[in-house]
Amino acid sequence: MIDRYTWYEYAAIYAGIALFLFFVLAPFIEGFMVSLKPLSRLFSSPYSFWPKEGSLTAYFTMWESVPGFWRYIVNSLFISTTATVIVLIMVVPAAYAFARFPFPGRGALLGAFLAVNMFSGAVLLIPLFRLMRQMGLLNTYWAMIVPGAAFLIPSAIWLLRTYMMRIPRELDEAAWVDGASRLYTLRRVILPIAMPGIAVVAITTFIGAYAQQFIFALTFNSKTEFMPLAIGLFAYFGRQEVVWNELMAASFVGIAPVLILIVFLQRYLVAGLTAGAVKT
Repeated sequence: MIDRYTWYEYAAIYAGIALFLFFVLAPFIEGFMVSLKPLSRLFSSPYSFWPKEGSLTAYFTMWESVPGFWRYIVNSLFISTTATVIVLIMVVPAAYAFARFPFPGRGALLGAFLAVNMFSGAVLLIPLFRLMRQMGLLNTYWAMIVPGAAFLIPSAIWLLRTYMMRIPRELDEAAWVDGASRLYTLRRVILPIAMPGIAVVAITTFIGAYAQQFIFALTFNSKTEFMPLAIGLFAYFGRQEVVWNELMAASFVGIAPVLILIVFLQRYLVAGLTAGAVKT
């Protein structure tokens, strides 16, 4: 029997959760409140959390203030989606190999993947720039897609490998007895069972690709037609004085696609994270 919590233990748990949520959500709530305030009242004293004379004006004016705003959002979605597809194509067979085949150097290679994640993209900008230039990828979508996918592949392999290791090996052996090849076993036996884990990898990869576009786009691209959202906002709001309410409004509109994706796919995310947690 699992002991029930006492009332003060429940109070402590919920207080801890509330404190954690406060520190996580407070910047977003404050940013949203800034987007509702008139620019003349942003720095008024005394400070007022709830916006006086608040309105959605900034959400309408920022479309005129940021030329090509829709294009920036579409570019970000295209870069993130393409990077996610590339990562899944590379990661699914790699994770299956690491989960099933005890080849020499497997542990060292997995450790090397973790070591890659220890390096910031800023450390490798110069060699990456030279590589992109030699390949003729500067000022193209691929200049942001290729390095973005490369930095996301190691963590995706670790995540999906852990999930595939929970799938019983007897399923592979049964398919092999029936004459199935390794590739057929992966495609027809393992993939249907691993779909919750693949969904988790796809969602986390998409969010990571959407969030990490700034540094690569700033270095490898100078054309407006390829700019993602982060660079588009930076290029405009960094020229003159910062119109904070419009900047916050544009930022919230820009992250809306990711929030919508999480809302609609959260059940798959939760299912993928919890599936296989208990072995039978």
